[in-house]
Amino acid sequence: MNLSDLFWLFFLLMAFQPYMQKRLLESMRQRKIAEIEKERGSRVILLVHRQETMSFLGFPLMRYIDINDSEEVLRAVQLTDDDVPLDIILHTPGGMVIAATQIARAIKAHPAKVTVFVPHFAMSGGTLIALAADEIRMCEHSALGPIDPQLGNQPAASLQRVIEQKPVDKIDDQTLVMADLGKKAIAQIRATAEKLLEGQMEPEKACALAKTLSEGVWTHDYPIFADEARSLGLNVETDMPEAVLEMMSLYPQPTKAVPTVEYLPTPHRDVPGKGRSSQT
Repeated sequence: MNLSDLFWLFFLLMAFQPYMQKRLLESMRQRKIAEIEKERGSRVILLVHRQETMSFLGFPLMRYIDINDSEEVLRAVQLTDDDVPLDIILHTPGGMVIAATQIARAIKAHPAKVTVFVPHFAMSGGTLIALAADEIRMCEHSALGPIDPQLGNQPAASLQRVIEQKPVDKIDDQTLVMADLGKKAIAQIRATAEKLLEGQMEPEKACALAKTLSEGVWTHDYPIFADEARSLGLNVETDMPEAVLEMMSLYPQPTKAVPTVEYLPTPHRDVPGKGRSSQT
């Protein structure tokens, strides 16, 4: 084997490396899913959206809940017997209302217990899905978010306030049309949330919570942490299984040339008499 042959062998190995890494991660995820299902006696469904980077052009590509996601989740629910609990692991910025609603209605209708795990965040449509669960598991600093509709890059609730605070003859037709659509969107998402909350709390509380989440009380990216979610009336626990956190490590963010966060990946624990903490 000469130098040229070695070069081409090295080139082929490098070309296949991303594919092999992807296959390895997929295999590890499948094993971890099987492990969680065996431990909890449930069907595990993951809905995980990462920001991906195009390898050639290098620009970010945001992923979100879409129709393909709803088709896959509905299929998984249909393949699950009525007496088998569902464990939904959510990590998403949100997405299409129709897709999130389909997923939420499907898990709401499942007869066995449904638990939603939010290891990091489940905003907007992700929160809508979480409302359908019998129980929500979050880390202390995990976040849910408001479900107020967005029309393009404009909050529907803010368009309503324009109509309320400005004379109609001072508003252009496009804004009036958008405000009308926004009013309908808010009513629709509020009614959907109320339906999903049925059986989890008193009807009056469900109505109030649906209104709070859907009518623009906060900005759309406002983080609702576990303690606030619990104070709003949601059935939230902060006992996050270690296996779920390990599962998320198998969905790595695309590697950057220079990492923005670095640390030694070893646990540190308090040790009496040796200062605040030491490495174990």
